[in-house]
Amino acid sequence: MAYDIRLMKLVTGELVIGKYDAEKDCLNEVAAIQSIPTQQGVQMVMLPYGYPFEPEFTGSIAGKNFLYRYASTPKELQDKYIEASSNLTVAGGLGKLQFSSEPFAKTASGLIK
Repeated sequence: MAYDIRLMKLVTGELVIGKYDAEKDCLNEVAAIQSIPTQQGVQMVMLPYGYPFEPEFTGSIAGKNFLYRYASTPKELQDKYIEASSNLTVAGGLGKLQFSSEPFAKTASGLIK
């Protein structure tokens, strides 16, 4: 099942990502995105919205709380969100492994391992 994963800025100024439900105009299984400065630069961290009181990705935020709806969500953020919320790793850069009948296919497979 494909999900519409979207990035939103809330009226509180928080940046969140989640599975968008167009019928209800809400984000489900919401994660808060926090930036943490490190010596190497800035690291982005995704936590369940409401952490530490809500330790799992189960929250929902209504559309009336969105200050800004980003037109597109970067693929890297979508992949990190899937990894954080599902405990699966999104495969990338599989090197010479291929999953097609054509010899040395150069397309990314997008498989989840």
